[in-house]
Amino acid sequence: MAASVQGGRIGNLPAEANAFVGRRLELAVIAGLLGTERLVTLTGPAGVGKSRLALRAAHAARAGFPGGAWLVELSELRDPDLLTNTVAQATRLTEQTLHPLLQAVCEHLAGAPLLLVLDTCEHVLDECARVVQELLANVPELRVLATSRQPLGVPGEHLLTVAPLPLGERDDAVALFAARAAASVPSFTLTDANRAHVAAVCARLDGIPLALELAAVRLRGFPLDRLLEGLDSRFDLLVSPARPRLARHQTLRTAIGWSHELCTPLERLLWARLSVFAGGWDVEAAEFVCHGGPLDAEEILPLLASLTEKSIVTRDGEEAAVRYRMLDTVRSFGADWLTGLGETEAVRRRHRDYFRWIARQGEAEWLGPGQRMWAERLTVEHANLRLAIEECLTAAEPETALELTGSLWFFWFACGFAEEGRSYLERALRHGPGSGGSEHTLAVWAHRLVTVVPDDVEAAESVSAAYVWLAAERQLPVPALPLTGASLAVRGESARSAVLYGSVRQAPAGDGAAEFFQLLTLAVQSYLLASQAAFERCAAVAERLRADCAKRGELWMRAWGDFFVSLAGIGLGHPDEAVRSAREALTAKLRVHDRLGAAAVTDLLVAAQAALGEDELAARLLGISRRLWHVAGLPQLGRPDRTVFHREYERRLRASLGDDRFTEVVLEGRELGPDAAIALALGGVLDLSDVSDL
Repeated sequence: MAASVQGGRIGNLPAEANAFVGRRLELAVIAGLLGTERLVTLTGPAGVGKSRLALRAAHAARAGFPGGAWLVELSELRDPDLLTNTVAQATRLTEQTLHPLLQAVCEHLAGAPLLLVLDTCEHVLDECARVVQELLANVPELRVLATSRQPLGVPGEHLLTVAPLPLGERDDAVALFAARAAASVPSFTLTDANRAHVAAVCARLDGIPLALELAAVRLRGFPLDRLLEGLDSRFDLLVSPARPRLARHQTLRTAIGWSHELCTPLERLLWARLSVFAGGWDVEAAEFVCHGGPLDAEEILPLLASLTEKSIVTRDGEEAAVRYRMLDTVRSFGADWLTGLGETEAVRRRHRDYFRWIARQGEAEWLGPGQRMWAERLTVEHANLRLAIEECLTAAEPETALELTGSLWFFWFACGFAEEGRSYLERALRHGPGSGGSEHTLAVWAHRLVTVVPDDVEAAESVSAAYVWLAAERQLPVPALPLTGASLAVRGESARSAVLYGSVRQAPAGDGAAEFFQLLTLAVQSYLLASQAAFERCAAVAERLRADCAKRGELWMRAWGDFFVSLAGIGLGHPDEAVRSAREALTAKLRVHDRLGAAAVTDLLVAAQAALGEDELAARLLGISRRLWHVAGLPQLGRPDRTVFHREYERRLRASLGDDRFTEVVLEGRELGPDAAIALALGGVLDLSDVSDL
C-alpha cells in the first residue's frame, strides 16, 4: 500500500487540533471492542462528539494496526455512488483499474491488520452498509470504526451510544468548557467561585460538546454571568413548533442560533451563503459566490476574519494557500437560513458558475507552467467540483453539465480520477442533448479518452474517431489516429499500426484538448517506434515532444517525452542517459500527482539500472514497481513483457542474483516506505518536500 507515514506510523489520521478532554470510559471500551469486534459503530445525536471520539480512539489504537489507521471523511459526500471512490482516495488507491473498484479496494487493504474509520455515515447509510459488509467479508485483517446517527445494520455490528458529557461540577462537561474557555480567553481560570456558573452553562447546553465549545468562545465578549443569562433568554431560538425536535437537537440549535444572533447582519448573510461550499473555499471563491445585494466583494475578507474569530469558520494554511471551512452542523444551520432567505438557488448557481470558470481556466492553462498548480488546486477543490457537476445534473442544465465534465478531461485523465470522470461524463451524456453541439462533442471525446486502456482497440478507435469529430466541430487540423496505433502495437500488430500514424500538424493556440492531442500523438509515435526497435527515430520524436512541452512549461506530457528518451537510451546502449531521463520523468510525475505515470517510469528505471549492471538496485526498484502497479490496478503500460528490453531484464536479474537473493531483494523494495522508495528511485535524494508520495 502506498501510505503516508506520520511519526513512524502508517495512515492518514490528522493531528488533533486541541487537547482531548474526558471520555476515558468510552475510550477504554472502544479499545477493548477493537480487539474483539470487526465493526464498531459510534451512534448518538448531532454535536455529541462522535467524530472527535473516533479520531482520539484511532490515534490511541493505531500502534496495534501495522497496516495503518485510515480516516475516510464522508460529511462532504453527497452522491452515495462515489463512496467507494472516497474510500479508495483516502487509503491512497489510485482510481485507474480494470477491476470493479470495490474489488480493487479489498485487494489494496488486504495484508497487515488495518483500521478504517468511516466518519459521518448517516446520509449515505445504505451504501455504507453495503461497502462495509463487502470489505469485512473480503479483508479478514480489517477493523472498521464508524460514526453515524443511526446503526449501519451490518451483521456483526457492535453499537456504542455516545452520550453527552457528564454535568457535575467536577465532571467532563465542565472540564471541556473550562479548557476551551481558557483557549479562547487566556485570562479565564476555573475557580471555586465560578465553577457553579460554568456548571449551570453546561446544564443549559445538556453537556453537548459542540454547544459547549461554541458557548465558550462567547466569553471573548461577555462575562460568564451574561453568558448564562443569554442562554436562558434564547433557549428556544429558531426551533419551529411545527417541526418538533429531540431536546438535545433543540439545545444544539439554541447554541448555534445564539452564535448566529450575535453576528452582524452581514456576517449572518455571509454565513448563509458560505453554506453552499463543500470541503472548504478560498477568498477568491467566497468573493465570487457570496457577493451581491448588501454584501460587496471587498467586504468579504474582513467578514471572513470576523467569522473566524467567532469560531463559525475555521482557517487553515498561510498566505496564498489559506482556505476556510465550517463544521458540518454549522454549515447545515447556514443552509437552513439561506433557504429561509430564498437565496439557495441563486447562490448555488453562482457556485456552479465559479467552478465552471475554474475548470475552463484549468483546461486553458493545463499545458503550461501552471500545470502543477492546477493539479493541486483542482485536487483540493474536488468536493466543490463534484457539487457543481451535481448542480448541473439536478437543475436540468444538460449543456452546462456536458461542458463542465468535458472541460475537466485533463483532471480526470492525468490526475488519477478516470473512473469518476467516466461516471460523470456518462451521466451528462445520458441527460444531455444529442449530437450537434460543441459541448456534446467535447464530452464524447473526453469520455472516450478516459475510457481507453492500452489493450482496448475498439476504445482507442472510438477516441480517435471522437477527436476527428471534435476537430471538425472546432475547425481544427486533424492528425492521424495515434491511439488506435498504440493499441495495435501492444497487441504485437506493429506492421499494421505503422500505417496509422503520420505527421503531426500544429494545433491552434488556446484550445487545450487540441494541443493535448497533438502532444499525445508525438508520445504514441515514440511508443510505436520503440515497440518496433526503431530507437533512434523514437528518440528523435521524443526529443520533439520534450521541446514542444518545454515551450509551454508543461510537466505531465514532458515526463512522457523523458520516458521515451530513456527507453530509447536503453535500446541504443546508453544506460546512463536512460537513468537520468527516467529520474527526470519520475520527478515530474510525482509533482503532478500522477501515480500511474510514476509506476510506469519506475518500471523503466528497473531496466535502466539492470542495463548498468546495478542488479540489486534494479531488483529493489522492481519491488517498488510491483507495488505501484498493484495499487494502480492496471497491467504495466504496454505489456512490457512484449517490448524489446523487458523480455530480458527479469531473467537476467534472476540469473545474476540467484532465485533466493532475487526474491529477497524484490521483497525489500516492495516493503520500503514511501520516502525511502522515492529516495532510492531518484538516486538518494534527501529533500523530498518537492514531490508527492509514491
